[in-house]
Amino acid sequence: MAISKDLYPSQEDLLYEEELLRNQFSLKLWWRYLIAKAESPFKKRFIIYERALKALPGSYKLWYAYLRERLDIVRNLPVTHPQYDSLNNTFERGLVTMHKMPRIWVMYLQTLTVQQLITRTRRTFDRALCALPVTQHDRIWEPYLVFVSQNGIPIETSLRVYRRYLMYDPSHIEEFIEFLVKSERWQESAERLASVLNDDKFYSIKGKTKHKLWLELCELLVHHANVISGLNVDAIIRGGIRKFTDEVGMLWTSLADYYIRKNLLEKARDIYEEGMMKVVTVRDFSVIFDVYSRFEESTVAKKMEMMSSSDEEDENEENGVEDDEEDVRLNFNLSVKELQRKILNGFWLNDDNDVDLRLARLEELMNRRPALANSVLLRQNPHNVEQWHRRVKIFEGNAAKQILTYTEAVRTVDPMKAVGKPHTLWVAFAKLYENHKDLVNTRVIFDKAVQVNYKTVDHLASVWCEWAEMELRHKNFKGALELMRRATAVPTVEVRRRVAADGNEPVQMKLHRSLRLWSFYVDLEESLGTLESTRAVYEKILDLRIATPQIIMNYAFLLEENKYFEDAFKVYERGVKIFKYPHVKDIWVTYLTKFVKRYGKTKLERARELFEHAVSMAPSDAVRTLYLQYAKLEEDYGLAKRAMKVYEEATKKVPEGQKLEMYEIYISRAAEIFGVPRTREIYEQAIESGLPHKDVKIMCIKFAELERSLGEIDRARALYKYSSQFADPRSDPEFWNKWHEFEVQHGNEDTYREMLRIKRSVSASYSQTHFILPENMMQKDKLLDVEDAKGELKRAGLPEDEMAALERQLLSTTTPTEPAKDGGRRVGFVSAGVISQSGENEGKPVTGNGEDIELPDESDDESDGDDHVEISQKEVPAAVFGGLARKRDEDGEEAGEDGAAQKLGALERIKRQKLNQ
Repeated sequence: MAISKDLYPSQEDLLYEEELLRNQFSLKLWWRYLIAKAESPFKKRFIIYERALKALPGSYKLWYAYLRERLDIVRNLPVTHPQYDSLNNTFERGLVTMHKMPRIWVMYLQTLTVQQLITRTRRTFDRALCALPVTQHDRIWEPYLVFVSQNGIPIETSLRVYRRYLMYDPSHIEEFIEFLVKSERWQESAERLASVLNDDKFYSIKGKTKHKLWLELCELLVHHANVISGLNVDAIIRGGIRKFTDEVGMLWTSLADYYIRKNLLEKARDIYEEGMMKVVTVRDFSVIFDVYSRFEESTVAKKMEMMSSSDEEDENEENGVEDDEEDVRLNFNLSVKELQRKILNGFWLNDDNDVDLRLARLEELMNRRPALANSVLLRQNPHNVEQWHRRVKIFEGNAAKQILTYTEAVRTVDPMKAVGKPHTLWVAFAKLYENHKDLVNTRVIFDKAVQVNYKTVDHLASVWCEWAEMELRHKNFKGALELMRRATAVPTVEVRRRVAADGNEPVQMKLHRSLRLWSFYVDLEESLGTLESTRAVYEKILDLRIATPQIIMNYAFLLEENKYFEDAFKVYERGVKIFKYPHVKDIWVTYLTKFVKRYGKTKLERARELFEHAVSMAPSDAVRTLYLQYAKLEEDYGLAKRAMKVYEEATKKVPEGQKLEMYEIYISRAAEIFGVPRTREIYEQAIESGLPHKDVKIMCIKFAELERSLGEIDRARALYKYSSQFADPRSDPEFWNKWHEFEVQHGNEDTYREMLRIKRSVSASYSQTHFILPENMMQKDKLLDVEDAKGELKRAGLPEDEMAALERQLLSTTTPTEPAKDGGRRVGFVSAGVISQSGENEGKPVTGNGEDIELPDESDDESDGDDHVEISQKEVPAAVFGGLARKRDEDGEEAGEDGAAQKLGALERIKRQKLNQ
């Protein structure tokens, strides 16, 4: 055969050919030659590849490149083309030396797979697995499994390959199971899946849970029940149910479906019933109940359809064939089935029309749903009292079922583990018998209930009280009292010793100290017993030291109603000794109120002692009411001065938040009893007592209003000046409006300017101090300590000259100061009151009042006739004298002197004093 001239080496190839002649075993020279001929036809490159591989048959690089190019040539050709045979032969030649190269094997195997040469491909896969080491088998098994999973591959071949693969890597058994299911090999797939579930060490590489695998197995066993054999389906599914505590509803329904497919309908019903009685979650119950109800509906529908078609057949037979009198047993043309139907027709035992029975079964199932659902909740926690009550309510109208439910409940519920109040089950059980007029069994139930060891004493006491109330409802009053005596009886020493030996003390040993039981007992005695028996019960309560303040007061009220007042007061005395504040407050208030009401002024000293003792024991937050009662006692039956003393003491003892209110009450009572002038001292005391600044400001305003009403304008203005230091014009415009109105009505141009100057000064001081001093020192109504302010300014880094200026500004806006407790200078209030010079104070200098009006020292003789001014005299307001004026009018006192009978004004009194001097 002639060789084409194009295949001979060209002039350009001579260089490579000469080098190859010198060294034909150089891979580098052959590779350079192939790269240089990259654009040449493949036939020419084919010759070069063959020559190179003949010289270097063990070169992987040459074989791989050669086979890749040959694969590219045949890629678009049909698999029946002769080029594929040539390619296969080339692969076989290459594998002679490349049999350890997995990439060459994979290329060859993929090529054979495309050609669909099943036997040759399978054998080549096997050769590859034999030639390669086991560490590289995974690269062969991947395309091998793809090959055997193709359509057209014999199933037996695929199974054998998969079984061999599982021997290499058992973890991929899920893929084999999926292949079996896909191939409809139900028996082996079920067996394999069951073995997987029985293997505790199995781990799903696809992330499937054991629960999901169980569901897959159940689906296999159920849907192909007639094909799969040799497996105990019932045991397998029940094993899964035992293994999983929740979400087992599908497993139960699968087991029932299995028996339905086996045409064992009654067995399927048993499975449904068993499942509903064993699941512990409402979700699983709902799944089973829904499937069960659909099953019953489908059976009813199917039966109705069958009965309809049977009726049609019977009608056709009656219309088409005439009945004869011959014996059907002699008709040999009938089949056995037809003969049996004709002979048994009409017998009720053989009646196929059971539609009514099936409908009744479905209706009963629907009616049982609430009870079945409640059973699920009780299986979750059999000690849930509320669920037992709901279960009884489900059977409302069926007394027998309710009694059985209560019996099961009290037998099941452990009082120590109960959720809720277990004694309510016993009480409701007894009331059930009571509602049916069975008092004998009611008492039996209560008698058993009081013997139960409850978790708390209160539960046992409630049972005793319910028992007694039942006796009262049926007019058995003596029985109720006897029950209470029995319940409150103190255990004997022998019983206590026996219980102590056991080591577990029941609640019955503590019942005699139950406050609830004693309260009920004492109510019974008050209603049904005598006074002596009731007092005996109260005394026992006090002796047991379980009394409450309400019981103390009830005991005292009982004695008061029966005119035992001293005994009632003794009870109050015992109450105030037993209890502490705040519980004893109501006892004290009631005791003092009753005592004052009873004795009034006849036992005033004893009442004072009681009040003194009460206020000495009371904390500051509870003392206000007692002081008001104390003061009222002194006002009504004692001395007014003592009442004022009580009010004054109260202003010191009450909390800071109640002091202002207490001072207002003090002032109002003093004004009513002694007159308005007496209130000046109280106002001064309140201002100096250390009230919060907002309260001091309020007292100053009220004091100023008082002075203005009495005509003391300068004193009122001085009070406004003093209180101005506590009123920031920006946040308290109300104060400055009042001062403005005051100056408009009573001032002049100078006083008004002074008010504006003070307002500007206060505003500037608040602005600067707010800007420089910390926030905690500039809270509203907080008193500024000059030394503290200087310290804060120094720490803030202000120079000494600026600090001095601010200090002067702070001091300039205040009235004269008084020494503070810590020695610092603090803005304070200076009393402007008049101090009488008598006794020890006589001869001492009197503190001058800067606001007093100075009158010229002149007499009537010095006044000129032309300059004489007539001064009109104004009556003194009646409020100045307070209750004294009313007392004088009532007693009928008369004036002793004519001059004293005249009502003189302030100016006239001053003039007369000067004339007398």
